[in-house]
Amino acid sequence: MLDKIISAVESVNNTVNGLVWGWPVIILILGTGLLLTIRTGALQIRHFGDSLNTTIIPTLKGLGKKKQKDGRIKSVSQFEAFATAISGTVGTGNIIGVVSAILTGGPGAVFWMWISAFFGMVTNYSENVLGLYYRKKDKKGNLSGGAFYYIAYGLKWKWLGYCAAVFCMFAAIGMSGVQTNKISGTLAEAYSRIASGANVQTVKLIVGIVVAIITAVVIIGGIKRIGRVASLLVPFMSLLFIIMSLIAIFSNVGNIPKAFSLIFSKAFNFHAAGGGILGYSFSQVIKKGMARGVFSNEAGLGSSVIAHSASETREPVVQGLWGVFEVFFDSFVICTLTAVMFLTTFDLNELPIGKEDSVMSMTMFSTNFGGFGTAVFSIILPLFAYTTVIAWSYYGEKAVEFCFNRFGAGKSKNAVTVFKVLYVVLIAFSATIHSELIWAIDDTFNGLMAVPNLICLIALNGLVVKITKNYFDRKKGKKVEPMLSAYEDMNEEFKEDIKSLAVSDAESVKQ
Repeated sequence: MLDKIISAVESVNNTVNGLVWGWPVIILILGTGLLLTIRTGALQIRHFGDSLNTTIIPTLKGLGKKKQKDGRIKSVSQFEAFATAISGTVGTGNIIGVVSAILTGGPGAVFWMWISAFFGMVTNYSENVLGLYYRKKDKKGNLSGGAFYYIAYGLKWKWLGYCAAVFCMFAAIGMSGVQTNKISGTLAEAYSRIASGANVQTVKLIVGIVVAIITAVVIIGGIKRIGRVASLLVPFMSLLFIIMSLIAIFSNVGNIPKAFSLIFSKAFNFHAAGGGILGYSFSQVIKKGMARGVFSNEAGLGSSVIAHSASETREPVVQGLWGVFEVFFDSFVICTLTAVMFLTTFDLNELPIGKEDSVMSMTMFSTNFGGFGTAVFSIILPLFAYTTVIAWSYYGEKAVEFCFNRFGAGKSKNAVTVFKVLYVVLIAFSATIHSELIWAIDDTFNGLMAVPNLICLIALNGLVVKITKNYFDRKKGKKVEPMLSAYEDMNEEFKEDIKSLAVSDAESVKQ
């Protein structure tokens, strides 16, 4: 009975996925990024230095220094908001997703992931700018924002905002399913290599239950606890992965030129299946590259902006610059290291047929580092996946809250509780589902979530430009009225907050 249900779901999803990730949506993603790049004067290039100087560099310099607590609003620090957002993007898509893209779309898919990321940097920037500009504050001082907010209150299409929120709920459940599925698959594979004859399905279910319990403990604490956990795990797991991948790549240094040659030469492969290495059609190369690129860095989905909107910063552009760095780090650092590591480790003509992407990802580590590599991969992958699970629980929660707020705070709170329970239960269930199906389902919901968000970004591109110019004009010393919020009362409040914080910072420097 269950097999029939899964088969029916797979059939329906394949049909919808074909529409969602057809050429119109791919053109919409690239077109939006291209439009925003032109309208902002290639901001991701011109202000990349500002992105570093405003975000990660001062954060690193401030490590260990006690910062004065901002009690004006209930929020998280800029870095905690970024860590939550990056934990939602840096997940299994950066390792297994990249391997899957190469296996199913060829090495050229990596090129299209880069293209997606280049334009995605300014797309993510724009999402954050609009997200903070249209975010709202409740009576308790909690800040909430996201694509559904700027669609509903900026574009003023509330019905489309609700559609975006509903798609976000399902995308959150799908994303947690993908991540948990990969955690269980990875640990089950590692265990089976140690204990021959182990019941893989039983191991997967046990892992799923454990992940569900740990997730429940974290998400009960809301964005503050999620932000703290993410800010601790993200730097550790990222640094560990970067070190291991660099060691593997330089141990196969002679294969580096060939790896990049394959990426570029196969990016425009017009030959149908059967010609060339693994034989991929041009459309398949672009589709897999774009889909996995968006899955990885989430630029265009309107997801990570939900976390960024909870930031303590009053300046939309400042948090927008965090978004530029976020996509750069996710795609041009982590995803590129994965791709080059894979292509320098294996001969694509000799890959075993039918091997799952998670198994090939682990084999990539074990081939380079032996049993130690298997152990390290069994640590890195679950950490990448788990941080994504907790981040997306918050995204789904905020989507539910947006949909039910019109019925009153009590109804919204009850709905969020139901969502959290459902989210945790489905985590355990998804641990045993076939991996390709769970990837396909989440690809579909990602595409559905992206469409209303991209439509709004195109419609409001002029406002993004205006807010950006306003910020950099003020940085140059021009006397212009700050554009901090779309709502007059919050704009005035944030203006006063900035003045107060500036005075406070000046006094602390004197002391």
